[in-house]
Amino acid sequence: MKITKYAQSCGLVETKQGKRILVDPGTIQYEEKILENDWIKIDIILVTHKHSDHCNVEAINKIVKRDGTKLYTTKEVYEFFPELIKGEIIKEGDVIDLGDSLKAEVTKAVHGWIPVFKGNNKFPEENVGFIIDDGDKRAYFTSDTVAFDNDYKCDVIFLPVCGHVTMDSWVAALFAKDTGAKYIFPVHGENPVHYIDWERLDKDFKDVGVEYKKLEIGEGIEA
Repeated sequence: MKITKYAQSCGLVETKQGKRILVDPGTIQYEEKILENDWIKIDIILVTHKHSDHCNVEAINKIVKRDGTKLYTTKEVYEFFPELIKGEIIKEGDVIDLGDSLKAEVTKAVHGWIPVFKGNNKFPEENVGFIIDDGDKRAYFTSDTVAFDNDYKCDVIFLPVCGHVTMDSWVAALFAKDTGAKYIFPVHGENPVHYIDWERLDKDFKDVGVEYKKLEIGEGIEA
């Protein structure tokens, strides 16, 4: 399994079955050249929730039309973005059968709340994560979430660490450790409002006793 990081919380997973799965392609630091050079031949798109930094509607529509991509996301996302090309509706607890021993488990995710959400419809009432399982490796994309009790296990984890509507770095380190992940990738730091304090993160992860890798945008790793 190969995983490549893109801005904010986006990852491109290339499975042993030869499938290319794009998770949460968002608007932050998006450029058309990414669509032309990187987000190509996409078989599947998974979207966790309705915020635009996870759901770039224009880019997703172009990919679906160009590649015949299968799109999976929540009912709330389709309702919030009526212009989004309709795909499959998924919910927490589902297991998406992608064929040839490839599946995506739809996990719980608990989006943090802040006062700016008050009085508008921007708070995601429906938020999920995904564990992509190719029969060899399991890659967990948590979505924007605070910590919660779970028994999820994985080899790779993409998790937010900024502490703004998500876990902070110390909690994230504990959360990642509990999954047993060998490869831990902190994300959700390209938005200047929701930045990552890398100095604090480094200390917190060392205190918890787990190692992480900081992936740059466009950087990939074989898991």
